[in-house]
Amino acid sequence: MNFLNKLERKFGKYAIHNLITYLLIGYGIGYVLELFNPKIYAMLQLDPQLVMQGEVWRLFTWIMTTPESLGFFTIFMFLFYYWIGHTLENYWGTFRYNMYMLSGYLIMTIGAMVIYWITSLVSGGNFGISLSMSTYYVNMASFLAFATLFPDVKVYFMMILPIKIKWLAIVDGVYLGFTALYYVGIYFQNVGQMPGSYKLAFANLCFSQTAAILLSLLNFLIFFFATRNMKKYSPKEIRRKHVYQKEVKSTQGIAKHKCAICGRTSESNPELTFRFCSKCNGNYEYCQDHIFTHEHIK
Repeated sequence: MNFLNKLERKFGKYAIHNLITYLLIGYGIGYVLELFNPKIYAMLQLDPQLVMQGEVWRLFTWIMTTPESLGFFTIFMFLFYYWIGHTLENYWGTFRYNMYMLSGYLIMTIGAMVIYWITSLVSGGNFGISLSMSTYYVNMASFLAFATLFPDVKVYFMMILPIKIKWLAIVDGVYLGFTALYYVGIYFQNVGQMPGSYKLAFANLCFSQTAAILLSLLNFLIFFFATRNMKKYSPKEIRRKHVYQKEVKSTQGIAKHKCAICGRTSESNPELTFRFCSKCNGNYEYCQDHIFTHEHIK
């Protein structure tokens, strides 16, 4: 949090207001190109192999690639992203929201390039896994952040069924985990049966999805823990809470009021009224039956 505060003081004036609006406009341009000029649209996509061959613009233009295929629900998904984006920007502030989205794109871009470089190095330059990242998972990280901050907000699933957004986030988290394991599983299950010429393409297909999921979740986890007060998870704080809870349990059952004459308490006889006597020498308390009839202790 201190690191973000320093960055905001120094670079906050450069933050882009209403960033989600510009991102959605970029998606709109991507949809138009995908429909009317697929060749230009293909030149926007992130391809580490082509980047290493000189097409460095792909490191930046891939954020215009569409997160989902064009369909009936696309407009509703855009409205949903717009709502989430503006809510997060209002809650975090413009700079922090910019940082969250930028870190998501950077982690996925750097991750794709590093994986390509490592696999090329291991294979001696014979091949490298060239992952094609999707902005779908960057938006999913924004959704998870929103659900973490506002878990009880209700949305209308399929525009009919009201449901708390935390349950949708749990379902999406389980789905992402299952998807990542599924692609890894089918790769190791089928790669041994495939001709050598197809193995690289098959690896790209399987690991693109898995890497995109893991990298997007990494962005969410980094930002989540970086903006949380982790003091409450320290061993000292955990021990303090344990001692406090132990002391609270040890005091349970001790009566708050007890009559010095008959011994009845507020626990055994909650219907009684208890009073301290100002004429007794000491803190002596009596029930309503003995407050006026007892002998004063001198």
